[in-house]
Amino acid sequence: MGEAMRGLGLAPDLVLVSTARRTQETLDTLAPWEETPLIEPTERLYMASAQDLLDIVRDVAETVRSLLVIGHNPGLREFALAIAADNGADPTALARLHAGYPAGALTEFVIAGPWRALRPGAGQLMRFLAPQDLANQTS
Repeated sequence: MGEAMRGLGLAPDLVLVSTARRTQETLDTLAPWEETPLIEPTERLYMASAQDLLDIVRDVAETVRSLLVIGHNPGLREFALAIAADNGADPTALARLHAGYPAGALTEFVIAGPWRALRPGAGQLMRFLAPQDLANQTS
């Protein structure tokens, strides 16, 4: 997924990552970074609900332009579904997001406005990538 992110020009300023071993392993697979982001292990992400995730993201400093959250299902999927707005969303990505959220998936949103004002329906869903998408590209 790290190579795919680099290929898409996705470079976070900040990575919030659960302190769980599996999420730390996921973070390790994203290296090397073109520009190393600030990485904050965050215990609050462990099994966080969609509302918990919303509260965590609302606490992000306004100087952060691009954020990557590495956490756990079902909270991440519920959060992504809550944030996703139909207006301007990639319809294929939206349908796939509704169908499921496998481990290691990446959901990209554009969010207008300050983090503290984030609310359900405020994110324009740009893309949804699952690990099997990357496997299909190499075969």
